[in-house]
Amino acid sequence: MDLFGALPALTELPHLAVASLATAPAIGLGITAAQLNSGAIAPEAAILIALLICLLVDLAGEEAAIRWVPPICYAGLGTALVLLALQWNTPLEPSFLGSFLADDLAVAFRAVVAASTLLSLMISWRYVERSGSPVGEYAAILLAATLGAMFLCGSTDLVSIFVSLETLSVSSYLLSGYMKRDARSGEAALKYLLVGSAAAAVFLYGASLLYGLTGGSTGLDAVGLALQTSATPVTALALVFVLATVAFKIAAVPFHQWTPDVYEGSPTPVVAFLSVGSKAAGFALALRLLVGCFDTFDTQWKLLFTVLAVLSMTLGNVVALAQTTMKRMLAYSSIGQAGFVMIGLVCGTEDGYAAMVLYMAAYLFMNLGAFACIILFSLRTGSDRISDYAGLYQKDPLITLGLSLCLLSLGGIPPMLGFFGKIYLFFAGWADHQYLLVVVGLITSVVSIYYYISVIKMMVVKEPQEASDVVKAYPAITWNLAGMGTLRTALVACVLITAVGGVLSNPLFSWANEAVTGTPMLQQSIASSAAREATAIAVAPVPPTPALLG
Repeated sequence: MDLFGALPALTELPHLAVASLATAPAIGLGITAAQLNSGAIAPEAAILIALLICLLVDLAGEEAAIRWVPPICYAGLGTALVLLALQWNTPLEPSFLGSFLADDLAVAFRAVVAASTLLSLMISWRYVERSGSPVGEYAAILLAATLGAMFLCGSTDLVSIFVSLETLSVSSYLLSGYMKRDARSGEAALKYLLVGSAAAAVFLYGASLLYGLTGGSTGLDAVGLALQTSATPVTALALVFVLATVAFKIAAVPFHQWTPDVYEGSPTPVVAFLSVGSKAAGFALALRLLVGCFDTFDTQWKLLFTVLAVLSMTLGNVVALAQTTMKRMLAYSSIGQAGFVMIGLVCGTEDGYAAMVLYMAAYLFMNLGAFACIILFSLRTGSDRISDYAGLYQKDPLITLGLSLCLLSLGGIPPMLGFFGKIYLFFAGWADHQYLLVVVGLITSVVSIYYYISVIKMMVVKEPQEASDVVKAYPAITWNLAGMGTLRTALVACVLITAVGGVLSNPLFSWANEAVTGTPMLQQSIASSAAREATAIAVAPVPPTPALLG
């Protein structure tokens, strides 16, 4: 009888299931409205739309791609930069169930990445077209790398970090080997793939350890809370793995071995993007993970980063002295520049973080300006050797002037923009008592000035009879070829900002400071660091005075 009595209830189960399915969309809409906040990734959406349109246009043939892909990319990246400007100083709301946060720090680094892609594309059209490679595919892959880098700047979840990291990495591998007819390009892509895959495996293992420490959560907030009460060897191992991943992305010694070979073998416009966009995303990742999660272990990771910064500044600038090609010289230079930026990260102060943002913005223009000159020289001569630049001022004053100003700025010569960026970094380091880093930075800056000025001397000081054979056979300068107009525009813009930006750098200083003050994660880290210092001073033993001893 009990079984028969239960039959009516059993017959109601399908109706209950239907009712639950009917309420499911409402629940999903509730989650979307409250926590999805898809407007936070509107800049990335604009780039994604441009990427898809580029692929569709590429199907119409190479002639259509050459005509329509550049304006499509400009429209997508320009829209993204405008949308990023509109996100500045807006109320913070977690997006995609807490896996993405569009705070001011993320907006600043995403703007650097988008601007680096825009300038890299402007200087690359003639180079890619002349190599015979499909323009549409190249632009789509570069936009995909940009998407990965921009998502990486704002990711606040271990899963979203890994997906963004791999999107950037896989696209970078494809770009490095894009010149399929060049054996060096294939070699660079293979080396980058092998080392990058190892770095991805290391990050995954470290992320799995962090996931276990939280008891089953991948959010960086949960990871930070779990690490506050966890001081086990597993935590130290996870810190080492995370630090190794960050060091690989920013090309810090001793995780720099891939950089010179990849820079030399990859297409020059790809190197320009990797030197700025990928590095900016790497420093954003460092701030998210180390400052946001490992704040209670700041003494440990700051000590490790101090060692990495000293090694990077020393090895990068010293080995650059012996290089004979421009791309390898700038590869080792970028390693040294990463060491300079790490000074601000080790400081952990408001000035230190602001100096990082400022220097990455300055590095964007002076480094891409130098690469624009290298691409232009390569298009006209087919050479990359430093000795072939001898006497260039006689035949091409624009390249000579632009490359000279950008190299002087990279060396930190006043009144260039790079000088003020380095001064801000050294000031922040000195104020935080990082005397070793500041002294090493000053010494290695002098070393870097030597090899930068050697290139300038090669171009300017040589007499006409001492000019290289390449310069003697220099072709007539023409700007009416496809892609040359945008290259000249990007070159002139970068050189002007590099030269004049130092004198008119106050807006850039204000922008960098606002990026730090508008980021709660950094403000919380600064406050907790100050509280720990105050506690350490309060509990320190007071030495006995002579009166008490008497």
